[in-house]
Amino acid sequence: MKQFLSFVKKEFFHIFRDTRTMMIILGIPIIQMLLFGFAITTEVRNVQVAVFDPSKDISTERIINQLDASNYFHIVQMLNNPDEISTIFKKDHNINLVVVFDEKFNENLLHTGEASIQLIADATDPNQATTLSGYATSIINSYQQELLQEYKIPIQIKPEVKMLYNPQIKSAYNFVPGVMGLIFMLICAMMTSISIVREKETGTMEILLASPMKPFYIIVAKAIPYFAISIVNLTTILLLSVYVLKVPVTGSFYSLIGISLLFIMVALSLGIFISTVAQTQVAAMLVSGMGMILPVMILSGMIFPIESMPVILQWVSDIIPAKWYISAVRKLMIQGLGITAVYRELAVLLGMLFFLVFVSLKNFKTRLN
Repeated sequence: MKQFLSFVKKEFFHIFRDTRTMMIILGIPIIQMLLFGFAITTEVRNVQVAVFDPSKDISTERIINQLDASNYFHIVQMLNNPDEISTIFKKDHNINLVVVFDEKFNENLLHTGEASIQLIADATDPNQATTLSGYATSIINSYQQELLQEYKIPIQIKPEVKMLYNPQIKSAYNFVPGVMGLIFMLICAMMTSISIVREKETGTMEILLASPMKPFYIIVAKAIPYFAISIVNLTTILLLSVYVLKVPVTGSFYSLIGISLLFIMVALSLGIFISTVAQTQVAAMLVSGMGMILPVMILSGMIFPIESMPVILQWVSDIIPAKWYISAVRKLMIQGLGITAVYRELAVLLGMLFFLVFVSLKNFKTRLN
């Protein structure tokens, strides 16, 4: 028994002296519980809404106030011209819903007993668009019941839902950009980090470094095959998207290719950075797999709307490269916008690329010396 306890004690020492592994083992469950508890939700909250109200009467004002008072919507802009309706989604990418009233809403409601409200939703995320229109319709129906009790006459308000960019509500329109971001993260970041760490584990990295080639070129040589594989994956995904899933590339094709290649380089740089932190393949797998892939799926906007998450998780999502890439792909591929619409995403990804390359090279050289 004494010998057995000695072995147990030795194993505890082996675990405790590896600080990074301890942080992974104890930290990841806490992070995952917080992510699953707060980020994974099908509810939609604090959605930014624009309103076009040519009527400007008491009924439309009360409906607008009820929408704004709910936890779901936040009225951020009043449109003055009907021409703004078609361009508001392209100008302000934070707006997900536009509410349009009849020109004589209250008059039609009291004289004919009927009036219509048009709900125009951004259906690049079909699940969110359907949920938004459902919430808005519920609030409108609630107001209709108030009017029935107030006027004691038959009154009907008809919400007319219009889905922009995805009128057939195909889930593939939301699925394809997210999968593109996830696949490139898996292939580039995970496999690159494991490949480099494997060289260190087997002792062949010292042999490579003893060669005439500089460490920088060795790392680039390790990354190039995964860059080539990712280009093949990009081609395959786009072909399947257009010809099998029927998701067209409505925007600039060359801009889509360009930002995809930039994201691939960011993911490769992230994999190299992980390889400078992790000492073993298992640690690299944990960091790039459990520690990175799940946040990419949850906090990038791939599945769940970021606007509905707590503010602190929205801030955390800003440091996830896939969030910016998926946003850019939706604008270029689904909404049909040009490169000028993704300048912000382009700038963020370029900044991440330079930062990761700088930190990785500095870490790598310092550790090897």
